[in-house]
Amino acid sequence: MDLKLQGKTALVTGSTKGIGKAIAQKLLEEGATVILHGSSQDSVDKSKSAFSTYEKVSFMPADFADVNSINTFIEKLPEIDILVNNLGIFGGKEFPDITDEDWMSFFEINVMSGVRLSRALFPKMMEKNENGRIIFISSESALNIPEGMIHYGMTKTAQLSISRGLAKLTKGSTVTVNSVLPGPTYSDGVQDMLDDMSDDGSHDREKMEQHFFNEERPSSLIQRFTDPIEIANMVAYVASPLSSATNGASLRAEGGIVDFI
Repeated sequence: MDLKLQGKTALVTGSTKGIGKAIAQKLLEEGATVILHGSSQDSVDKSKSAFSTYEKVSFMPADFADVNSINTFIEKLPEIDILVNNLGIFGGKEFPDITDEDWMSFFEINVMSGVRLSRALFPKMMEKNENGRIIFISSESALNIPEGMIHYGMTKTAQLSISRGLAKLTKGSTVTVNSVLPGPTYSDGVQDMLDDMSDDGSHDREKMEQHFFNEERPSSLIQRFTDPIEIANMVAYVASPLSSATNGASLRAEGGIVDFI
């Protein structure tokens, strides 16, 4: 299927690894010009080899925990047709141990990064009115708040509110704003988490995967981690003009964990 992304320019935040990297690669394969973002020059440099075969790709580092860094980043951006707010941090912590600094750090990076970029790019998309796309990468944790990551779940729910509210401002235009909700995905962060969960520090993926879904996500219908490319496939479609009737939606790609229709 031709997703008609030729001539489109996309910005994917947090795209040097994991889901963001897979999204960037998929959009490139579909013909889009893609700007990759990493939190540092080092992270960007390390990712370049994975994109060496692509021509229409560029790299821009910025620390999205720093407002000044974000503002400078925004000033350097070209015209953007597709914004994928993928950047996010996560980590387990029991509620009594979550400090004010933890709450603010998660909110600043997971929520405000997308707010600031959307605020800068949304008016231009509306003025141009040529199938502009804003996509928030939320999580099934927005609906199933994890007991051991309440601060993370809060940020993912906040993304849904912002996405839906922003979509209401597109009424009558060809611009759309949607959220995609991945489930547990086998990325670098998940590998680290499984290592921490292992009694002996070993990393037997099959064994740890079975334990994780038995104990942590028993409602999963696929009973496995999703691959980043499975999320990227959904995002590429939502980024496409072919998804023109999908607006203000929270699109689940979480393997059936969320137990409602």
